[in-house]
Amino acid sequence: MPPELLDAEQVVVLVLDGLGWNQFAQHRSLMPALASMEGRSITSVAPSTTATALTSITTGLPPGEHGVVGYRMRVEGRVLNVLRWHADGRDARDSISPETTQPHPAFEGQRPVVVTRAEFRDTGFTRAHLAQTRHRGWRMPSTIVAEVDGALRRNEPFVYAYYDGIDKIAHEFGLDAHYCAELRAADRLVADLLEVLPGGAALVVISDHGQVDVGDNQITPERAVLDHVDVQSGEGRFRWLHARPGRARQLLEAARAHHSDTGWVVGIEQVIDEGWFGPMVTDAARARLGDVALVAREVVSYLDPTDTGLYELRARHGSLTADEMLVPFLVATSP
Repeated sequence: MPPELLDAEQVVVLVLDGLGWNQFAQHRSLMPALASMEGRSITSVAPSTTATALTSITTGLPPGEHGVVGYRMRVEGRVLNVLRWHADGRDARDSISPETTQPHPAFEGQRPVVVTRAEFRDTGFTRAHLAQTRHRGWRMPSTIVAEVDGALRRNEPFVYAYYDGIDKIAHEFGLDAHYCAELRAADRLVADLLEVLPGGAALVVISDHGQVDVGDNQITPERAVLDHVDVQSGEGRFRWLHARPGRARQLLEAARAHHSDTGWVVGIEQVIDEGWFGPMVTDAARARLGDVALVAREVVSYLDPTDTGLYELRARHGSLTADEMLVPFLVATSP
């Protein structure tokens, strides 16, 4: 931790969703404001996905303790889409309590100002990872700066801001021209924040995960594997296979036989023993994991027909590769 950050009178943390360290390093020339900041790469959590990583950022806990163990996870017998907080295609806020699913306070209960999308107020995921914070919603990225500036002028000691443009563009268009245009736009946001930073304050820019441009390289698990599967959770590059009763061993053997050429195929006990989700995994967190993890090592995605969105994702994340796991930790201070 840089000493100037520890000495700062006010701190702004900006999360740029989806900006991996390797992508930043490759495109530094497009991001002069970020390139001017001091810092290095740090490692995200497993799986390298927004729901899990943001909850670790706000609670300071590894996934095995806070329990948000993936983008889609099995809770009370249903597969919950954490970002939408939907199960079985319906709003699950009443049937699966966000505050019970993730009970740990955000930012140690300090209730900071949080500048995030206006439509995120009162969503299930916001209630799960940002409960009791003071929400300041933005509808256009330009207003992020105005909200942060206002909070700093009110002498707020800590402000947390979130911007998801990089992630959205990468998912829809991949890592080509549209992505580069978005990197420039995100850098202008950082430059504007640096301009309003008062003396003695610090700006910290971090991310939740990087990206891999998978395109249409999708793999449907083999029938010999699916015969042992009850349901799938997780996401394309970190897929959990939940075994039918009594078939966990057969599922692991079949998955290894058919998919070890493109991914890491690991049983739940090995995942826990090797500390993928941190040094401790609570009973609640363990119950949300599948029996076999199918984790992409190559530039592929494992298809689950029930895991679909408005469009096919070009760039993806979730796995343990450096492109997905390494994220920036950048700091700038105002004298």
